Amino acid sequence: MEKKRTEARATPTPAFDRGRATRRRLIEVTARLCRERPGAEVSVAEIAKAAGVFPNQVTYYFGSKDSLLVHAAFLGLLHDTRRMERIGRQAPDAAAFRRNIARAVLALPSLPSIARALAAAISKPELAPVVDQHLQLLFRQSERFVSRLVEARGWQARRPLGVEARTFWSTALGAVLLVRAGAHGTGADLDLAGALTLHDGTEPA
Repeated sequence: MEKKRTEARATPTPAFDRGRATRRRLIEVTARLCRERPGAEVSVAEIAKAAGVFPNQVTYYFGSKDSLLVHAAFLGLLHDTRRMERIGRQAPDAAAFRRNIARAVLALPSLPSIARALAAAISKPELAPVVDQHLQLLFRQSERFVSRLVEARGWQARRPLGVEARTFWSTALGAVLLVRAGAHGTGADLDLAGALTLHDGTEPA
């Protein structure tokens, strides 16, 4: 009898499933609106209308519009990193991988939204755990990708792969924040490829 009760509690209810689907739809719709209108302000009313929900459901599921924007920004980045991974896999050697990945990341469509999400977390400490959750996922995903590539290609790294992923993304996202803050310059002024230490063993140290 106890086992049956436990199983019943563990089975998601239709209401739970609907709530999860609504939450996911809000994130996806917001990510799409931000992608279609980079740099523009997206209102709660617009998001709710596009998602087919009531405006108060934004605060119900996310607490605030800013929290939803953070989730949406990182969903957009997750989609972009899959394209980056395809570019990385096509590189013929480690040197080309470093160059191609560095160029690709600075051109990601999701970066303006990510910059806003990071800035929001700075000004609103309650968003910091949400940003940290997504950053940790980004770091882990990138580490797994690089680990598989290193194993398949026989490449090496001059530091632990977890550090490699964190260093690269910290450099890239820091550069984006500087640009958003008004710093002048272009991608040519930043040696983002130099933030990666992957090599094939034949390159000079």
